[in-house]
Amino acid sequence: MTVRALATACLLLAAPVAARADACDALAAKVIRVTGASVAGRNGPLAVFRAADAERMSLDCRAPRRMVLGALEREPAPAYFVLIGLAAQALTGARPAEVETLALVLHQDSLLAGAPRQGAAGPAALRCETGPRADGLAGESTVCVLAPTRPATPRRKAGLSRKAAAG
Repeated sequence: MTVRALATACLLLAAPVAARADACDALAAKVIRVTGASVAGRNGPLAVFRAADAERMSLDCRAPRRMVLGALEREPAPAYFVLIGLAAQALTGARPAEVETLALVLHQDSLLAGAPRQGAAGPAALRCETGPRADGLAGESTVCVLAPTRPATPRRKAGLSRKAAAG
């Protein structure tokens, strides 16, 4: 293989990596713009943010993209739920007020059930849990994981007729 061919092959292999990095940079910038958070660090597809209303706020740009927002309180201040709504707007284009309300409901349901609860609001899927954790947010805390909802598989592409029962 010639030097030129090797260089061309390296460029072709690096192009998708650079495109993913640029897309992650753009998404991180959008999160900053919409939420008012600031970048605390970045390593490949992972970005960590500083936000006044969350102890932990991180973005994973790998598919499927997701954000983790954590608070050290069992019952966080209302601003934490506002931040979740804004993060959903940045990540998925969801309406912030709808996701904020969903986060409040899931948090309360998690408190009552003692187990994680999940739901969706438009293009945003959310899973919230409250209680003791074994990760970096040790002790009683609240953690919500935000991701885009999975697009529904069209019935015809799945090989199902319109009258076939799902399940």
